[in-house]
Amino acid sequence: MDLKYLRTFQTVVQEGGFTKAAERLNYTQSTITFQMSQLEQELGAALFEKIGRRMVLSQAGRQLVPYAAEVLAAVDKMQNFQADVAECQGDLHIGLGETLLCYKMPPVLQEFHQRAPRARLFLRSITCCEIRDELLRGSLDLGLFYEDIGGFGSSLQTIPLGVYPLALVAAPTVKEQFADFSTSDQTLPLPFIIDEPDCVFRQIFEEYLQRKQIRLDHTIELWSIPTIKNLVAGGLGFSFLPRFTVEEDLASVRLAEIALDWSVLPAAELRAVCGLHKNKWVSPLMQLFIDLCRKHLLPLA
Repeated sequence: MDLKYLRTFQTVVQEGGFTKAAERLNYTQSTITFQMSQLEQELGAALFEKIGRRMVLSQAGRQLVPYAAEVLAAVDKMQNFQADVAECQGDLHIGLGETLLCYKMPPVLQEFHQRAPRARLFLRSITCCEIRDELLRGSLDLGLFYEDIGGFGSSLQTIPLGVYPLALVAAPTVKEQFADFSTSDQTLPLPFIIDEPDCVFRQIFEEYLQRKQIRLDHTIELWSIPTIKNLVAGGLGFSFLPRFTVEEDLASVRLAEIALDWSVLPAAELRAVCGLHKNKWVSPLMQLFIDLCRKHLLPLA
């Protein structure tokens, strides 16, 4: 079957008649009539019938409409695929959790720009809940976030990117004074220094404190993980962060880890994912980004 005939058929349906379809396609009306006749012969069914002076879709024609749309959409995707592969260009809008952006993404972004120098990345550092909501609205192509946010329904698909442990940290001098976070029902006179309320690991630790009935003096709310770490290293309080964000600080003894009663935590780790809307076509550029995330974030087998 000649795809040109299907595209002409779709144009006739969209324009509401042979004359307007001919104008749009820059064909003569006789060409439109010939192509539709050929299509009817190939399908063995009349697609149009004459009502008065107008040609309207027959029952078979109405049934063909969604099939033609599906076939032509697939052809368009293939053409876009070929263009993307050949040119390796385009725009990607990606939402990322701050910890992943700061500590996990640099090698991904570096290799992506090496392999797709003509592509443009639009990166937004937002909360996991905001990433989920914007993926559902279609305003992001991809999102890298922690899936521990209470679910996201059936409209998103996610690709696992690793499981990451959490750690309670403080300055070594603070740990010497307040190393016990396992005894229940106590008050500790230092603040909790952490990200905004929707932060996943903040919520996990606050549930831990509630279950253990441990009270801290107050909460200092900041939007920068490096700033949080600097204040904690300066002895101002405690923080609860993905371990990968503090590995170097622990190794240099700038920070110290405080033991927790992990048995009461609903989760002692975070599951990172790359998410996208289930109806989103995965272009070659998107696939490249996903593959690089898998390469750099997932542990070696």
